[in-house]
Amino acid sequence: MHLAVDQEELRVFTQALLRDVRGLERLLKSGSIESGIRRIGLEQEMFLVDKMFRPAPVAVEVLELIRDPRVTSEIGRFNLECNADPLLFGGDCLSRMEAELEVLLDTIHEATSSLGVTPVLTGILPTLRKSDLTIENMVPAKRYYALNDALTKLRGGPYVLSIKGTDELRLTHDSVMLEACNASFQVHFQVGPEEFARLYNIALAVTAPVLAAGTNSPLMLGRRLWRETRIAVFQQSVDTRQTMPEVREIAPRVSFGRTWVDDSVLEIFREDISRFKVILGREIEEDPFEAMDAGRAPALKALQLFNSTVYRWNRACYGVGPEGAAHLRIENRVLPSGPTVLDEVANAAFWFGLVSALANEGSDIRQKMGFDAVRTNFVSAARLGLDAQLEWMDGETHTAQNLICDQLIPLAESGLEDGGVDRSDIDRYLGTIRERVSLRRTGARWLLSSLHSMRKEGTAEERMTALVAATVDRQATGRPVHEWAEARIGEGGGLKPSYLRVEQYMATDLRTVHEDEPIDLVANLMDWNRIHHIPVEDNDHRLVGLVSHRPLLRFLASDEARRATGPIPTSRVMARDLVTVKPDTSTLEAIDLMRDRGVSCLPVVQDDRLIGIITEHDFMRIARTLLVEMLAE
Repeated sequence: MHLAVDQEELRVFTQALLRDVRGLERLLKSGSIESGIRRIGLEQEMFLVDKMFRPAPVAVEVLELIRDPRVTSEIGRFNLECNADPLLFGGDCLSRMEAELEVLLDTIHEATSSLGVTPVLTGILPTLRKSDLTIENMVPAKRYYALNDALTKLRGGPYVLSIKGTDELRLTHDSVMLEACNASFQVHFQVGPEEFARLYNIALAVTAPVLAAGTNSPLMLGRRLWRETRIAVFQQSVDTRQTMPEVREIAPRVSFGRTWVDDSVLEIFREDISRFKVILGREIEEDPFEAMDAGRAPALKALQLFNSTVYRWNRACYGVGPEGAAHLRIENRVLPSGPTVLDEVANAAFWFGLVSALANEGSDIRQKMGFDAVRTNFVSAARLGLDAQLEWMDGETHTAQNLICDQLIPLAESGLEDGGVDRSDIDRYLGTIRERVSLRRTGARWLLSSLHSMRKEGTAEERMTALVAATVDRQATGRPVHEWAEARIGEGGGLKPSYLRVEQYMATDLRTVHEDEPIDLVANLMDWNRIHHIPVEDNDHRLVGLVSHRPLLRFLASDEARRATGPIPTSRVMARDLVTVKPDTSTLEAIDLMRDRGVSCLPVVQDDRLIGIITEHDFMRIARTLLVEMLAE
């Protein structure tokens, strides 16, 4: 579904947006925004998986069963989000936050179980495949279609993802659905307008160590990438920048920010409106000045909608509470979903405590740290987790682990104490952080160590399935991730889930040639690599032919080959009329196709480009594996 952009509607909306900014300015000048009170809140995102631990695109059906306004959709049909009610900061607020979140998740579990589906808290689902990220799996809402159309138009080309870690991931995609790869745990902290700038800067400064302690997304599409790969994926999945001359600097729509905030929240909103185009619009009926003249806090819906399309990792938020009071919040968007609710609330407590402690000191963070250092810390923490080297306020560089254990946990403890948080809550949640960091056992480390322990067992798909199955099992216990046993290959439920579709076992590390290269090269590649099929690509990786072992041998024994006086091009011997499949082709369909067409090899193509290959040898290997498993029972 594509929605035509109504330029007149966008112009009218832009006027409403500018009017809202003027309305916010009046609210700030008149002292009409709530001050002197701290509230906390959260947004929990998650994946839905089926009995084979694959993404289950049933979010719409789940929401029809739940009908709780706190549970909402996300962009993907296999994603859900739930929002806890805001709580006053202090007392047992943290344990109450955990309890409410557990109740919400129980409600979701009850609804999903009737559909044979389970929610999973993880930053990026290991069993997610590119074929899951189609427009068909986007939640059918006008907002998401309009967002996809607007961002795609601004890009002027495909979405490109390029991330390097232990492995490397490079791919292109045709929609904003790459965003559906991510699930986060977002926490909110209400602050007063007069202190917003100082506390927002503090929130920026502590982002890196909090992220380093909570990483949980090291895998995507089977590749080992950053400790918190969500950071790179999200930035690239909604990046609207096109290639420009080198001297032109264009800000990304997802960012950490460019500099400190000096005086007011208005600086953030004005900068974002200055830099980023309005891409979504709707009719705004409320005039903020009329609302204020009538004694009501304006909703500023145009500002809120625009703000939802600019993705700062620490977002400034305006809202109106249930009692009608306008307020400002700082929203931390860097933390991943999972591994457990306890781990998530511990991450939140760590962030709340650090922001509170540094705020209580009353000093200006800008005098202690440079913004470039803070931004560099953030990227380093996302890439390396607890192994990151972080520059801190003492001017020294520390490993994230040492900085957190030696300086920041005690600092967060003082911030929670000064905020009146119960001692039992402080001990429970900061104790979880202390144990996790001391043992170097984050969710990311658990996933990677589990994957390493299974490296000689099963297929790559079996290992990913086992990780998700183990995550579901361990989350049900409620025990924090640093106490989890490593995943085992058998937890994925056997071999069947790993061989349902071609993309799950196709070979992707391919040897290919160009049609102009000599057949001698083809023969040697077959000999050296013990393979019987060599795909032929053009310079754009489009599949143009295939050379198989037996036709090549027949040609080499022919009179034409013996009479040749120079190198013979591959084009002379390659087959051009090829039988191919797509990555989401079912295994049974592929077997039938091979049998009916009498071929021993199926190139796997997407958009005419070669991405993999399966052969009859693969099916013999699969059959052997399945027989061993079946006969061993």
